[in-house]
Amino acid sequence: MPLQIDILTLFPRMLDGFLTESILGKGLEHGLLGVKVHDLRSWTTDKHRTADDRPFGGGAGMVLKPEPVFAAIEQLQTPGCRRIYLTPDGVPLSPALALELSQQQHLVLLSGHYEGIDQRIRDGVIDQEISIGDYVLTNGTLAAAVLIDALSRFIPGVLGEEKSLTHESFTSKLLDFPQYTRPAEFRGMSVPEILLSGNHAEIEKWRQARQREKTRQVRPDLLK
Repeated sequence: MPLQIDILTLFPRMLDGFLTESILGKGLEHGLLGVKVHDLRSWTTDKHRTADDRPFGGGAGMVLKPEPVFAAIEQLQTPGCRRIYLTPDGVPLSPALALELSQQQHLVLLSGHYEGIDQRIRDGVIDQEISIGDYVLTNGTLAAAVLIDALSRFIPGVLGEEKSLTHESFTSKLLDFPQYTRPAEFRGMSVPEILLSGNHAEIEKWRQARQREKTRQVRPDLLK
């Protein structure tokens, strides 16, 4: 059974194009995974559809209320599903984590907004908190999209050419090597001769050397 993903957000239309275009759109069309987007306000109970309120203790911004989030997750969850909150103070997203999540049967993703969510949500209906980087977004819907894109690449058939996974940055703990295509000459800039040689063993050595060189320059922490 393909992986099923439910996304809870206050801005569901942000994902319209993301879910219909490119590789992910084809994966959904072919039934390799399933994604449903839900408006969190659908689980509010007042006439104003209030999903957030001011934080106790004062402070700027608004906080997502526990009532609609609990109601939504409890309705959508299935036995053994992984309930995930996208937040800057979560564990960092990595290829290993994306691979692990791609092998689950059901994910429920909660997109944080404003100043965050009521702590009781984290304590009561969240299994895992994930960050896509050390920066803050206006809302977590974009983070949910990034997570889905990252894990979908590990689902068989989504990428089409499985070999491409083994050459991606971070999968091998090295950054990517330079890529070239036709024409071989453009505005005085030439493609490296080694790539035109047809010697695949030497090409592989050249690529690995360029990967190590770029990683040393840009992300030396990966080499540790």
